[in-house]
Formats: sequence, structure tokens, C-alpha cells
Amino acid sequence: MTSRTLLRPATLVTALLLVSACGKGGDKAPRVELATVDRRTITVDAQATGVIEPINVVEVKSKASGIITQMPVETGIKVKPGDLLAQIDTRDVQNQYNQSQADLEAAEARLQVANAQKRRSDEMFAARVITAQEHETAALDFANAQAQMVRARASLDLAKQRLEDATVSAPVAGTIIERTVSLGQVITSATGSMGAGTTLLKMADLDRVRVRALFNETDIGTVRSTQEATVVVDAYPDRRFSGLVEKIEPQAVVQQGVTMFPVLVTLDNREGLLKPGMNGEVSVLIDEREGVIAVPNDAIRSVREAMAVAPMLGLNPDSVQAQLAAQMGGGQRGGGRRAATSGGDIMLQQGTTQQGPMQRGQRQQVQVTDAQCAEVTAAFAKKPAEKKKLDDLTARMRSGATDFQAAREEMQTIYAAVGVDGRVAMACRRREGGAPGAGQQGSDAPRGDAQRGNAQRGPDGGRTAPQLQTPGELGAAPRTRTRPGLVFVAEGGTYKPRMVRLGAGNFDFTEVESGLKEGEQVALLAALSLQAQRAQQQDQIRSRMGGGVPGMQQQGGGGRGAAGGGAGGGAPRGGAGGGPR
Repeated sequence: MTSRTLLRPATLVTALLLVSACGKGGDKAPRVELATVDRRTITVDAQATGVIEPINVVEVKSKASGIITQMPVETGIKVKPGDLLAQIDTRDVQNQYNQSQADLEAAEARLQVANAQKRRSDEMFAARVITAQEHETAALDFANAQAQMVRARASLDLAKQRLEDATVSAPVAGTIIERTVSLGQVITSATGSMGAGTTLLKMADLDRVRVRALFNETDIGTVRSTQEATVVVDAYPDRRFSGLVEKIEPQAVVQQGVTMFPVLVTLDNREGLLKPGMNGEVSVLIDEREGVIAVPNDAIRSVREAMAVAPMLGLNPDSVQAQLAAQMGGGQRGGGRRAATSGGDIMLQQGTTQQGPMQRGQRQQVQVTDAQCAEVTAAFAKKPAEKKKLDDLTARMRSGATDFQAAREEMQTIYAAVGVDGRVAMACRRREGGAPGAGQQGSDAPRGDAQRGNAQRGPDGGRTAPQLQTPGELGAAPRTRTRPGLVFVAEGGTYKPRMVRLGAGNFDFTEVESGLKEGEQVALLAALSLQAQRAQQQDQIRSRMGGGVPGMQQQGGGGRGAAGGGAGGGAPRGGAGGGPR
């Protein structure tokens, strides 16, 4: 009882200090880190782990049975074709060879005698000294002697082969990678045994090896044969071995519920540094963009996250939503026929899905008839100056001289001056292949075909639909599709949401094809998310400590001190307690 009474003041002091520290830390406004938009080289690759293995492994067996009397090779030794690998005891096969040799000599002598008897028989039969039956018997003996001669030669040849098989030589050039027998061991023949014979050793040519890497099925669609790949092994962490993708196995491998595909990467190993069984990190180059505008991935969010991110930056979520709707050009909240028409233009021009508060993932396109397009053509024919303005604007957008966002208003002005519906006019221009952005994957500032590779030039000079694989390039990997994104740009002491078009990206940075300029600063949002989580935990601690520690509710009357949340009933951040956002 006494010890509990003595500990209560210390416990109370500790709780008060903890809550006070939490309250002071929460009073500080979250510090927003900024990143400057600049140009970088973005490399997109697919990574996996694999094992070094020989390309062709040869199992060496002996056609002869017996005891191994010589075996001069060890693992790791390089051999040439014809080098001695193992010598089998030759006494049995040598005796068989000698016997076959003697049988051949006897058959040759018997053939000579039979030949002489046949000649005499022919002469005597011609002189009618012997009968026809005796003559036929001499001819039959000669034929039998010939057959026995052939059998003796074949038997000698087989005996010679068995004698040669007792000497096991290297069939090809390579390195001994495994030795399964030793000197003095009795082995069985590979041709006369039911068990397929004894394997003496395994060898392979290690001048070229390959890595069998398991790539996730989400990355396998971007991997193609003949693509460049690099491999890093633990034995040489500072060296990158270059290779090529040989092939992709058609059968998937499922490990722990994850579907993966084996990819074989061939490597040059004439230096002999790579050994079978080494583990390696394989990286296959998918795409590379040099000198493109890029931002850190921490600064990019989807449109769906705008409402959650806005309070962390001290912004009104409704205001952020309204700004995004205005940028996207759609949405009834933005108001007016003009906003809806602008939104249709954006969807038609970019040709890809925009996800925002007012439209979700549906690709909007206007279906036009020949009569409607004829009316648009006739309207522009009456005002050639406006048509020239639109053509010049389209050319500037294709060359990248004019940003799409900046040209959108001018385009709508031209349509209004001509007196046509902008959505219908844009759809007609798309049919003719002359719409700005018609062949682009949502790029607001298109670059050249050689640089981007996302669109191909049509016969009329316009852009056609984007191709996943460049024609004429066998095994080319699909190009990266553009997609919408959201960043918050620092302007005048505050942050403004801005829609951007994103291209290729890796683990650190993502290419921005339009929507940002070099030198602008964007907010890094990952640190803010951590601060928000920490602040929420501190609010929970204040709420629990404010209701559970005696005397806490009598302090502060709704102030912002350690017990500031007590008078407000433990209100969370931004509520009655008045904590910082």
C-alpha cells in the first residue's frame, strides 16, 4: 500500500510531461519539404533474382564395364576433345579382341583352302571326273568359308570397339563441373545395363553461361528476347555483367502463391568469373528517357487522394476539388456549357482516361457523322483565317512549342469564332488524322517520334494510334503509357494542385510529359503523411491521458496546452481543441 502511494506522484508527473511534450510538438505546423523540378535520365527496368547455370551440361558415361584404373581429371579442369577422362580395366576386352583376331585368321585360312578346292572341283567337273553333286558340295564349302570370314571380321571390329570404349575421352571442349566416381570403382556399361550405366562425370562449356531468373507476371509483359540485361552477383558486387535475354519460358512457376515466369539471360564468361550456382540480381532494361523533366515519386498522388492530401498542406478540400475540376475542364460543379465542352475536348485530344472528382475512368468520345463533319468543313472554309490559326496552333502543339494546357483556351476561342461545336470539330479532325494529340497517349507536349516512340507517323503526315511495339523491331518492348497524376506546386507561400501527365518512371522519379516546367517546386507528400499519422497518435494519447489522469480536466479550459484537448472533450486535431492542422 505504501509503495503504491509513493509511486502515484511520479506516475502523474511522467504523464503530465508526456502529454505536455505531445501538445508542444503538435502546436508546430508541419514542415513541408519541397523538390525542384529538373531534368533527369530515367531508366525503367524489370528486376528479378536468378541462379547462374551452364547452358549445355554433358554427362559422360562409359560403354565398357569394369574397374577404373586411371582418372587424371578433377573438377574445374578444362579439357579439349579427345583428352583422357578415365581408363577402364582392359584385360577382358583385350582377351576378346585377341580371340576375335585369331578367329579371323582361321577364317582367312579356311577361305583360302575352300577357294583352292573349288578351283580343282571346277576343273574336274569340266573333265567329267567328278559328279555334279560333288561339284556342288565344293561350291557350298567355299560359300560357307566366305560367310565365316565376314563373321570373323565383324566380331573383330566389335572387339576393337569394346577395347576402345574402355578409354573414356572428352567428347567436347569444356570444364569438369562434377565428378561422381573415383579411382578403383567398378562401373557398369551405359549400353548393356538396365540402369543406364554409371555417370563418370559432368562437364560443360563455361565460356558462355546463363541466368535463370524468375520474373513476376506483372513485369513479364515488358520483357522481350534480345533485350539488354545486366547481372550482379554477390562475389563481385561492384561489377555488372552484360548479357542478352535469350528466351522466356512459356510455363509459369508458382511459388508461395506468386506466379512467375523463368527468363533465360545469356552471359559472356570467357574470363571464368561466373560459376554455376551463383545467385545474381538480374535487371532487364525496358526503357530509358534522357534529359526529361522529372519529379520525385513522393510528390505524386492520384486525383482520388486530393481530398485527403489537401488538409495536410493547409488547403480547403472543396477548393482543391474545384481547382482540379477546372483544370480537367469537366464537372458540373465547374458550371456551364463551356466547362463541359472543354472537358470533352480534353478527353478527345488526350485520348486516354482522366480520373477526377467529376468523371471516373470512362473514356468519352463523340460519335460524328459525315454530314456533321461536312458542316464543320464548310464553316472553316468560310473563315480561312481561323482555319489557318487552328492549323498553326496544331503544328505548334505537335512540335512541343506550345503546351496543351496553354493552347486549350485559344482553341476554344477559334471554335467559337467559327461557330461550331468544339467537341464535334475535334472528333472530325481526329477522323482526318489532324487532331492535336490524336496519336498521343495523353501527351500535352508531344516530342519527336524518335525520342518518345509512343506514336507513329501516318502516310498523310498525321499521327496514328500508338503502337505497343515499334514496327520492324523484332522483340521490341512495349512503350510506357502515359497516365494522369496530381502534384502540389508551391506558389506565393501556398500550394496549388495541378494535373500533370506522367510517362516513364522508376522507384525514385517519374517523367512529367506536361503540366510542369523546369525550375518549379513541388511538395513532397510522404513526409507529411508520416507527420499526420504521428499527430493522430499524439491526439489519441492526449485524449486518453486527459480523461484518465486525475486533475487533467481542470487545467486549460479549452486552451492549446498539454490539456488543451480536455475541455473540448478530447477533440482531434482541428476540432474544439484548436490543434494545428
